Amino acid sequence: MIKSYFITDPSVCGNTSESLKTSITKIIEKYSPSYICLRAKNSNHYEELAKTFLSIQTDSKLLLHSHVDLAISLKAYGVHLSSLHFSEIQRAKEAGLYVIASTHSYEEALDAKEANAITYSPIFNTPNKGKPKGLEDLKEIMGKIRTNIFALGGITSNEQVKQVETCGVYGFASIRYFTNN
Repeated sequence: MIKSYFITDPSVCGNTSESLKTSITKIIEKYSPSYICLRAKNSNHYEELAKTFLSIQTDSKLLLHSHVDLAISLKAYGVHLSSLHFSEIQRAKEAGLYVIASTHSYEEALDAKEANAITYSPIFNTPNKGKPKGLEDLKEIMGKIRTNIFALGGITSNEQVKQVETCGVYGFASIRYFTNN
């Protein structure tokens, strides 16, 4: 079975510590994702949310989004970096963090090759994310990149999980798969 990676979104997990903890606990109980990332890009109180998030008792590996220093200070398992933060990959790894980097092209995947894993997206149709890459493109990049790859984007059903699994990916990442089922 491939790894599963839930990326939080304030629109479904809320923007308070209480709502975040409640929603993530329910997702853990139902899906037991391998990894969970706290993504709250526009939050004015990310550090408070991060402390609550990291206090959740789970076997899931908990990552913070883009905040390397905070992930280090709060002893998170790892960090998920956008393409704007690839320069932080080595520093994060040297600090003992597991690093997942967001990629959207072969060139970005090459730039992020030092990460422990990458997300590659969008595989399927995803609102506001441009034309989907599709399964053939995913298979092609799987043959070129040695870094663990999470397929991301538009994965909302078990059928789609099985489709990306046949491509040989390390795992799949999603928001809607975990929140709409």
